[in-house]
Amino acid sequence: MTVLTELTPFTYHVLILMVVLIIKSVVSHFITHEPLRVFQFYGLQLGNKVNNSKNSRKHQTIAGLLALLVTLVPIVIILWLFADFVAVEYMWQGLLLYFALGSLNLGQINKTIAQALVAKQNYLAKQTLNPLLLRETEQLSQVGLSKAAIEMQLLRSVQQIYVVSFLFIALGPLAALSYRLMLEMHYCWNTKLAQYKHFGFYSQLFTQVLQWLPSRIMALLILLISLGQGSLLSWRLTRGHFFKLNNDFIIAVLAFSLAVRLGGVAMYQQEKLRKAAFNDLGRQPEPRDIIKASSKVNFSIYSSLVLLIILAVCWQLVISNMHS
Repeated sequence: MTVLTELTPFTYHVLILMVVLIIKSVVSHFITHEPLRVFQFYGLQLGNKVNNSKNSRKHQTIAGLLALLVTLVPIVIILWLFADFVAVEYMWQGLLLYFALGSLNLGQINKTIAQALVAKQNYLAKQTLNPLLLRETEQLSQVGLSKAAIEMQLLRSVQQIYVVSFLFIALGPLAALSYRLMLEMHYCWNTKLAQYKHFGFYSQLFTQVLQWLPSRIMALLILLISLGQGSLLSWRLTRGHFFKLNNDFIIAVLAFSLAVRLGGVAMYQQEKLRKAAFNDLGRQPEPRDIIKASSKVNFSIYSSLVLLIILAVCWQLVISNMHS
């Protein structure tokens, strides 16, 4: 305890982040679990109860905002007050972070999908991928499944791991968990589904605002990984998406980094939704590209963690020398 109290807040949070990531990685390797499954069920039931697609657009939007606030504010207040009664502060902060972080097993899942596609077991690939996607997988070809798997790992990694870690370091565990709960509500009330087009507006907006900076950092790291492989050209072709609030920039960066096409048409509730397409001149993705994408996503995360450790150690040394 005396050692922890001597650490700077930045070094302290980096240490907790590393420990929790290791614990969650080990647990996820042996057990497939989702700590927020109950909250996901609650979000779906709340959306079905409160949302009325027959109401006007304005009423649906306001209802979505109120549902978000009524859910999130009491949870945040209770957790904030409860923290004062916790004797071991780092245990409490680690627990909140553990709940906030998403799955660390996505790389292994995508490896299983890639192996299934190579073995022409498309049904197995669809069954493995389906719980992780909003879009429908029944009619997807091998190309469609490869594309969906790549985008799934990229977006879940940035949303549930990278952004959560960023907010934990910058604002603390309560902010990280609050964001993750908001993200789950966004998943439940996704605006790509017709009935939630207006109801889910604010849950989408708030999560996109919080994701903007960390997702850009991760995208730029993917660009740096591709240094010497047309990264300057990739930047020129993708920078038009940089200031958008959506995920277009990071998907575009990965598409050019892999030299494949990503984005485009997807099926939601038996209806085709035309999304932005990226790198139209690239080839269609193959199962091997799933593994390549996984390597790039994981490397960007690992390099960020290494950089965090270096910064934390240097900062701790500077502060210690100033006090000595």
